[in-house]
Amino acid sequence: MRINILRRVGATALLSILTGGALAQGPSNATHIPSGEIMTVFENLGDTIDQQIRVVDIGDDLNVAVGILRRVGTRTEGEEVTAIIHHRVTEVYYILSGSGILVTGGSESDPQEFPDTVTAVRELIGPSGRRTVSNGQVQTVAAGDVVVIPAGVPHGFRHIQEQVTYLSVRVDHEQVLPEGYVHPSLD
Repeated sequence: MRINILRRVGATALLSILTGGALAQGPSNATHIPSGEIMTVFENLGDTIDQQIRVVDIGDDLNVAVGILRRVGTRTEGEEVTAIIHHRVTEVYYILSGSGILVTGGSESDPQEFPDTVTAVRELIGPSGRRTVSNGQVQTVAAGDVVVIPAGVPHGFRHIQEQVTYLSVRVDHEQVLPEGYVHPSLD
C-alpha cells in the first residue's frame, strides 16, 4: 500500500516537473510502450549506446520521447569528464541496472557542437554538443534511481564498473524530435 502511494505521488511530481506545473492540453489517449517493445529495442542496441523507442506528441507544442541507453566500462578518473549537453531537450533517467558516477553541471571547456545532420541529433537528442567539464555535481547512480537533467546542463559518466542501462524520457519543449517516431525494429 505504501509503495503504491509513493508511486502515485512520484508520478504526479514527475508529471508536474515535465509539464512545468501545468497539464498539457492535447491528445485524449495515452501511449502505451509495453516492456516487450523496450526489450526489442534494447536487443537491437548492438554497438550503439542510445536508441529512441518512440516520440509522442502530448499537445501544447510538447513531445515526449522514450529511449533506452547503455553505457559500458567508463573508467575516467580525476576531476574532468567528457559530457554531452542538450540545448533544447530535458532528460529524465530511470536507471534499470548497473551503476556509475554521473557528473552534471560544472565548468565547461573545449565546446564542440554536433552537426544537425547527425542522426542522433535529428532522432534522439535534438541540438547538442560535447564539453569537457570539471567541478560538476558528482552523484553515484544505481538501479532504481531517477535523475532529471534540464536542457542546457552538461552531463557525463566518470566511472562505470561494467555497465549502466537506463530509460531516458526526453521532454522536447520545442518539438525538435520527429513526432510519431517509432524505432524501426518495432515496425
